[in-house]
Amino acid sequence: MGTCSISRLFACFLMVLWSGRLHNANACYSSIIRFGDSIADTGNRKYLALATNQYFSCDRPPYGQNFIGQSTGRCSNGRLIIDFLADSLGFRLMPPYLNIKGRSGVAALRQGVNYAVAGTTAMNSAFVEEQWYGSVVFNRTGCLRVQLEWFKQSLPFICGNTTSDCRNFIGNSLILMGEIGGNDYNIPLSLGKHIDEIQPYVPLVIDTIISAVNELIEMGARTLVVPGNFPIGCFPSHLTVGEPGVYGEHDPITGCLTKLNQFSEYHNKMLQTKLNQIRELNPNVNLIYADYYNAAMQIYISLDEYGFTNGALKACCGSEGPYNFNASATCGNVSTILCDEPDTYVSWDGIHLTEAAYKVIFKSLFQGPYTTPEFYSVCPMISTSQATARLSSYI
Repeated sequence: MGTCSISRLFACFLMVLWSGRLHNANACYSSIIRFGDSIADTGNRKYLALATNQYFSCDRPPYGQNFIGQSTGRCSNGRLIIDFLADSLGFRLMPPYLNIKGRSGVAALRQGVNYAVAGTTAMNSAFVEEQWYGSVVFNRTGCLRVQLEWFKQSLPFICGNTTSDCRNFIGNSLILMGEIGGNDYNIPLSLGKHIDEIQPYVPLVIDTIISAVNELIEMGARTLVVPGNFPIGCFPSHLTVGEPGVYGEHDPITGCLTKLNQFSEYHNKMLQTKLNQIRELNPNVNLIYADYYNAAMQIYISLDEYGFTNGALKACCGSEGPYNFNASATCGNVSTILCDEPDTYVSWDGIHLTEAAYKVIFKSLFQGPYTTPEFYSVCPMISTSQATARLSSYI
């Protein structure tokens, strides 16, 4: 796994499992396989932190406060996009890979596993850190390659040792490739690096994502969702660090930093170009681009329409300042200021969104027009009426 690998100690979380026939929880997909970072992590970073005696803020109150009586490791106050998607398709909430142990984990494995880890980069994490910090200072969460290796290690327990069985399993799975790549940019941005310094690395990040997509297709994947980047110029963390002279002026309508959002659009445009090339070479593969940028941007443009009456640019959970964000005293700190009505805020902690915002984005992506091709057009066995019925509990 190279320099980005995490000790094989963590493979011990996946104990001896027995395999059998896959359970079809959904008419179109037998399972969901999820890679990514904190936007999708349902607990891997939590268990990684426990195993290495590290501090992990998302495992502490008030994170996960909507999950009464448990600590989930989700970097939000409640459910994530993946939680809404899994439930809408008839799957249980996706278990984190590092908490699947013993025979009790078999059913969860068969319906899919979440390999996403908060803080993960697309590129080799040691390279990213050495590039911007001048040394490897963290290297705790690994990179996309680590998650792919975890997936390969777990395949024998899911589908047996035969190539054909595993190709069928992968081919019948819905594979979500991120969001990934955001942290490759968040690290230098958090250090106040100029966008001109970061932009040359975008092709490297894109190529890393595309390489993983191609590898999964070679393994038999037939349906993959590949998200773009969010409008990061609207995030309180970047608004706090950035100055107009560095990250562009503030948009007069949204208040977001224009140059940062243009940077996100640059990443997304390059990603879509590469995805189109893969489609031409693999016409039998359903390669779906998820437009996280515009699915989120509609919220920033029309806050009242979606019920975000307390705005989009101020974190619900934070410390101080105009955006309620302080990198030295983040959400969960003793000095944390927690809002009274999280559902009226877009941003949860300045970096991640609230459950309410993720719900809107989920509906826009997987029920609405913000995927290319539209998600439900890829699965004709799910009618529009069925989809609407499954999602009605979230409206």
